[in-house]
Amino acid sequence: MAQVLVIVKVLPEDVETPLEELRERISDSLPQGYELKMWDEEPIAFGLKALRLAIVMPEETEGGTEALENLLSQVQGVSQVEVEYVNRLS
Repeated sequence: MAQVLVIVKVLPEDVETPLEELRERISDSLPQGYELKMWDEEPIAFGLKALRLAIVMPEETEGGTEALENLLSQVQGVSQVEVEYVNRLS
């Protein structure tokens, strides 16, 4: 079974949101078969930073990355989710 690498930019609700805690909540919310591989912080503006996450998910997921976007959007502290890159892993 092949997997898909998805790079996602997650914007927090506000500047005060601790990104480490947000990353942990996101990681804990991922269903079986999804795995957070890497992450970093990206400065946006006026002290706001975004999380860039590399998530591996099953290729056969119905709806593609939409399910992942919806899942991440529901995590407490997440304002916006943007898929930046998708690639099939063999």
